[in-house]
Amino acid sequence: MNRPVRLGGALPGLGGLAAFLALVELLPRSGAVSADYLPPTGRILRALATELNDRAFWRDVGDTLAAWALGLAIALALGITAGVVIGVVPYLRELTASTVEFLRPIPSVALIPLAVLLFGTDIGSTLLLVVYASFWQVLIQVLYGVRDVDPVADETARSYGLGTWARVRHVVWPTALPYLMTGVRLAASVALILAVTAELVIGAPGLGSRIAVAQTSEAVPTMYALVTVTGLLGLLVNLGARGVERRALAWHQSVRGEAVP
Repeated sequence: MNRPVRLGGALPGLGGLAAFLALVELLPRSGAVSADYLPPTGRILRALATELNDRAFWRDVGDTLAAWALGLAIALALGITAGVVIGVVPYLRELTASTVEFLRPIPSVALIPLAVLLFGTDIGSTLLLVVYASFWQVLIQVLYGVRDVDPVADETARSYGLGTWARVRHVVWPTALPYLMTGVRLAASVALILAVTAELVIGAPGLGSRIAVAQTSEAVPTMYALVTVTGLLGLLVNLGARGVERRALAWHQSVRGEAVP
């Protein structure tokens, strides 16, 4: 049975957004902030409308989303595979522990010189940063999930003669899936952040480079409009990841407990 959509929980958020937009409108008009640095909301919205009517804008949005989606897909494939293999084989877990702890804290932006050296300003540079940042989000969560497998359930599966693949499918995967979905949600947001950052710093095609052009040309309302678009994309990515998580974990208590009677 379909549940009614409840809007009460969204009203405070919408009210906060309306108050913020009103504040951005009033501050420059009152003289508290120079309109050269913070244009009123009306000017930002007009600049946004102009961008929405520009084909080049949509091409840049497509470039950003393409880099985000492809990088996230690669990171998921690598992170899930490596996490399950390392987690299931105790020897690999011990062998790679120090390597993981060494590489994981390295900021993705520190790889920008390497990305430029290898790929220039092509999409490959963006993919390198996106994959590197997102991979660790997925890998660590999968490792935690595999580590949380009930040893009694695993021994029972072994006693029934289940092979490695069967144990992964029927014992490890259901336990690790909630952890994986947390990693997917984190990786999706991180991937978008790194995609825009790479475009902004390196100049790869996408919204980030468009923001940089607006900033250098002193088109301040357009710059704020583009920043707003990236924020909206981040919101949509987060909502989409949560939707996927709810569907994938519809059987899990963590999601069933969210249901409002």
